[in-house]
Amino acid sequence: MTENVDVVLIGGGIMSATLGTLLHELQPEWKIVAFERLSDVAQESSNPWNNAGTGHAALCELNYMPQQGDAPLDPAKAVSINEQFQQSRQFWSSLVDRGVLDAPSTFINATPHMTFVRGEKDVAYLKARYEVLKEQPLFAGIEYSEDSRVINTWAPLLMQQRRKGEPFAATRVPAGTDVDFGALAHQLFDHLTESGVTLRTNHEVRSLKKQKDGTWLVKYRNSIGHTPNEVKARFVFVGAGGWALKLLQNSGIPEIKGYGVFPIGGQFLKTTNPKIVAQHKAKVYSQASVGAPPMSVPHLDTRVVDGESSLMFGPFATFSPKFLKNGSMLDIVSQVRAHNLLPMLQVAVKNPDLITYLVGELLKNHTKKVDSLRTFMPTAKDEDWTLIDAGQRAQVMKKDPEKGGILQFGTEVVSSADGSIAGLLGASPGASTAVPIMLGLLKTCFPSEYPAWEPELRALIPTFGQKLNTDAALAEESTEATAATLGINA
Repeated sequence: MTENVDVVLIGGGIMSATLGTLLHELQPEWKIVAFERLSDVAQESSNPWNNAGTGHAALCELNYMPQQGDAPLDPAKAVSINEQFQQSRQFWSSLVDRGVLDAPSTFINATPHMTFVRGEKDVAYLKARYEVLKEQPLFAGIEYSEDSRVINTWAPLLMQQRRKGEPFAATRVPAGTDVDFGALAHQLFDHLTESGVTLRTNHEVRSLKKQKDGTWLVKYRNSIGHTPNEVKARFVFVGAGGWALKLLQNSGIPEIKGYGVFPIGGQFLKTTNPKIVAQHKAKVYSQASVGAPPMSVPHLDTRVVDGESSLMFGPFATFSPKFLKNGSMLDIVSQVRAHNLLPMLQVAVKNPDLITYLVGELLKNHTKKVDSLRTFMPTAKDEDWTLIDAGQRAQVMKKDPEKGGILQFGTEVVSSADGSIAGLLGASPGASTAVPIMLGLLKTCFPSEYPAWEPELRALIPTFGQKLNTDAALAEESTEATAATLGINA
C-alpha cells in the first residue's frame, strides 16, 4: 500500500535538515520522510571538504558590495546577507539551548574574517568599503590597515617576504566564523530521526506526480537492488542540490520553465602542516579574477573539521557535466527543454569572460595553482599543499523578461502556485542563510499555518520579524547573546 505522509524532503543536505527541523518544532505531529540517494547525509555540497565553511555574513566577501562605476558604494546587499546570517546564528543558539545540537565547537568556531587586496585601485576600493561598513551596526568592530606590521599581527602568512613598495590593504572582523555544515546537518538529522522522522538513505527519488486530491505521488527506489516504492505527500521539498532542477522539471510545475543550471566544479589546495596552520587563523578573501563567478573568489581559509585545524586555498574552477559530485555525465544535456534552450544559449553568448576564465583554470597544473596561492602567501611551497576536489555548484540560468537569458548567482526558491512543492536552486551563500531561506519558504508554502507559527518562530529566533541593522542596541545584544551561546566570542 502507498504510504501517506505530510512532508517529503528530497536530499540529505543542510537545507532539508533545516526545513525538517523547523517543521518538526512547529508541527511535531506531522509525519516527515527524508530521502537521500547516497549512503549518508551531507555528502555533497554540505560536506565540509566540499565547501569553504565560511559563515557568510558579508564581512569579507567583496562580491556582496561591488563597485558600480562612479556611484557611491551601497551596503544594502551586504547588510541583507549579514541580517540573514544572524537569523541562522539565533536558530542554532536556540537549538543548542534545547539540546538539539551538540557542543557548539563541533560545528562552529570563531575565525576572523579578513579581506586582503593589492594595487592602488583595489586599496582605494577597500578603504571606501570600510568607511561605509564601519557605520553599519552589524559591522561594528571592523578594522582597516595598510600597515604591514599591523596586518602581520592579523595574518603573518600574508606578509612574510612581501615585496616592498607594493600597495596593499586589509580589513578584519574578529567576530567571523568557520562552520562545519556537514556536522551541523548530521546533528539535525540525528535529532529528527530520534524524534520520529524517517530518514531513508540509499533511496533515490525517481519521479514526482501531482494527484487529483492535491497530494504528490513520490516514486523512489532503493539504490541497492533498485527495489521500487512510492509515498504520497501533502508537501514536497526538493533540496537535492543540482538535481533539484531535474526533479522540478519532472514534476511538471510551470514555474520551473525557463530555468537551467550551469555546473562548475572546484578544487582547493589543502595543508595540515602544523607549522603553517599555526601561523594563520582567519578566512582571507580577495578580489575575483576577471570573468570569475563570485563563488570563485580566492581565499585562504582556516578550517576546523572534527576538531582538527587545516588551511585551504582556492577555489580553482573545474568542469564536469555532472550536477552533483556523484551525479550523471548526462546531467547538462538532460536538462535541455524547448523553454530553457534559448535562455541558456543567451547566457553562453553574454558571458565570454566566464568561458575564458574556466579554460584558464583548467590549464593550471599544481605549480600554477600554488603560484596563485603565493599572491596571498609568498612563502608557499609546492610540496606542502595537496589538491582536493570540492563539490559541484549549479549556477542558475533563467529567462529574464528584459535581458533574455541571465546567469544568476546566489540561491533561489522555486515553488508551485499552490505551495504544495518547492525546490532550491543555486549556490553561495546557501548554507549560511539556510534558516531565512526556509523561513521564506514556510511563509510562501504554508500561508494558512504561518500566522499560528509566528510565536514559536519568535521563541526560536528572538528577533524574528525585526531588522537588527536599524537598531544598534538590538544588534549588539543579539550578536553578543549568540556569540556567548555558540562559544564564538572574538
